[in-house]
Amino acid sequence: MNAPARWRLGGRDGVTLIELLIAISLLSLLSVGMLMALRVGLSALDKANSKLIANRRAASVQQILASQIAGLMPVFADCPSNQPDGRPIRVPFFEGQPQAMRFVSTYSLQEAARGYPRILEFQTIPGDPSVGGFRLIVNESLYSGPLSVGASCLGLFADPNLGNAVLPQYRPIEAGPNSFVLADRLAFCRISYKERLPPQAPESWLTEWRRPRLPAAVRVEMAPLVADPSRAPLAGVTVPIYVSRMPNVRYTDSFN
Repeated sequence: MNAPARWRLGGRDGVTLIELLIAISLLSLLSVGMLMALRVGLSALDKANSKLIANRRAASVQQILASQIAGLMPVFADCPSNQPDGRPIRVPFFEGQPQAMRFVSTYSLQEAARGYPRILEFQTIPGDPSVGGFRLIVNESLYSGPLSVGASCLGLFADPNLGNAVLPQYRPIEAGPNSFVLADRLAFCRISYKERLPPQAPESWLTEWRRPRLPAAVRVEMAPLVADPSRAPLAGVTVPIYVSRMPNVRYTDSFN
C-alpha cells in the first residue's frame, strides 16, 4: 500500500524560507513607499496651510488697520496748562509721528465696532533680536472723556512754524504686556499723513502731523523682512478720514 503523498520523502507543502524573505522584503518596500508618499502629501498640506494662514494674517492686518483708522472719532483732550487757575486747556486729540500714532476710534480689537470707543496707540518697535526687523504694536484703553485722553498729554507749546498755534505734547508710547502685535518681522513701517487741501491742489503727504485739525488720510507703509513670492505681500493701507471738522471749533474757511 502506497503512503500518502505528504508522507513521501521530498514532498512538502507551504513556502520556503527564501520565498518568505522575498515576500517580507516586497511588503516592506511597499510600506516604505506608501509612508513616503503620505509624508510628502502631509508636508505639502502643511506648507499650503501655513501659506494660507500667512495670507489670511496679512489680509487681517490690513483690514484691522483700515477699520481702526476709518473709525477715528474727533474728540478733545484736557491738557495741563500754566494758567493761574490751573484749569486744563481743551485741544483736539490726535498724534501723528513717523513711527507712532494715537487717536480715539470706534473700532477695537477687543469688541470690533460693537463696543465702547477706545484710545488706540500705535508704535513701531524693534523686533526679536534673533530675527531682526521691526514690529507694529497697538495699545488699547477705554475712552471715557477728555480727561482719559488728557492723561497722555504732557503740556502745550506754541509752534512758530504754524503761526504760534497751540499744540499738545504727548507722552511716549510704551510697549507693555497688554500690547497687541499687529505685524511682525517687518523691514520697515512708516506712517504718513495727507494734508487737507483744495481739490485742485496737488497731494501733500507729511511724515509728522502737527496741525490743530485732522488729516485728510493716513497711510501706513509696511514690507516683510524676507520677501516670499509665493505668499501675499504685507502691503500697507491708505485710509481716508472723512471727518473734516472738530466739534465746537469755529472755522474761517472750508479747508482749515
